[in-house]
Amino acid sequence: MNYIIAFLLFLLVILQYDLWVGKGSIHEVRQLETAIQQQVKENFGLKERNDTLQAEVIDLKYGLEAIEERARTELGMIREDEVFFHIIETKNEVKK
Repeated sequence: MNYIIAFLLFLLVILQYDLWVGKGSIHEVRQLETAIQQQVKENFGLKERNDTLQAEVIDLKYGLEAIEERARTELGMIREDEVFFHIIETKNEVKK
């Protein structure tokens, strides 16, 4: 009878070893779940960025307002018959 109990305990230990330490263990599964959650967050951020870039590309292809806005802000261009005023505030001035 003692041999049967010892054999069953040995079998239990071997099965538990695979569960806790072996391939596909609980620890490994938790690490993979964490990695999946991080990848999903990263993918979401990249998808938002791609959507923004896609909208900007479409706007630049078909909308003249976006091209004009870029020319004004990035290149400092103005339209014909416009006057450009650049106001510089000094640190000493007090706003009221």
